[in-house]
Amino acid sequence: MKFILGKKIEMSQMFDANGKVVPVTLVQAGPCVVLQKMSKDKEGYNALQLGFMKLEKKSKIKKSMGSKEYRYVRENRTDDMANIGDKVDLSIFTEGDKVTVAGISKGKGFQGGVKRHGFAGRNATHGAKHEARTIGSVGQRFPQHVIKGRKMPGRMGYDRVTVKNLKIAKIDVANNMIALKGAIPGHRGTLLEIRGK
Repeated sequence: MKFILGKKIEMSQMFDANGKVVPVTLVQAGPCVVLQKMSKDKEGYNALQLGFMKLEKKSKIKKSMGSKEYRYVRENRTDDMANIGDKVDLSIFTEGDKVTVAGISKGKGFQGGVKRHGFAGRNATHGAKHEARTIGSVGQRFPQHVIKGRKMPGRMGYDRVTVKNLKIAKIDVANNMIALKGAIPGHRGTLLEIRGK
């Protein structure tokens, strides 16, 4: 099972063997603990539930969390069955592996059509006034209402984004640190799900 939870730290850069600069994202990944096993007989599918970032203070554990003492709990469907209480760390990956990373992107609030969808905006001359960043006409004579799915201003960001084929540039198992080549969705501290192939 090549699956681990991590926390985005920041972007940085490193040099490869040829002396070229490689942009990397530093992630604190693991250690995670197997909290529960789902089986095909009982739940209808095989999966493991992992916990990440143990809460030390008992006052931080809410009633809705039940008996789980972890800030983040996520499930991963897999046929590789581990035992409850087993630790999962970065030793499951090797440098050069390709991984898929999923996280929540940065929230940008309510944005206009130009920023949200890349609209060109109206012309600045020929009688157009205070219209530079408006979206223009949104409908037609028939069916006399705005068609569903029309690109318009609205809330932008804070969506689940998955980035595939990110190369592992460096692994530090002792400090639970991994450097992934390229950019990863989210702000500093975003929870990330890292899946290997």
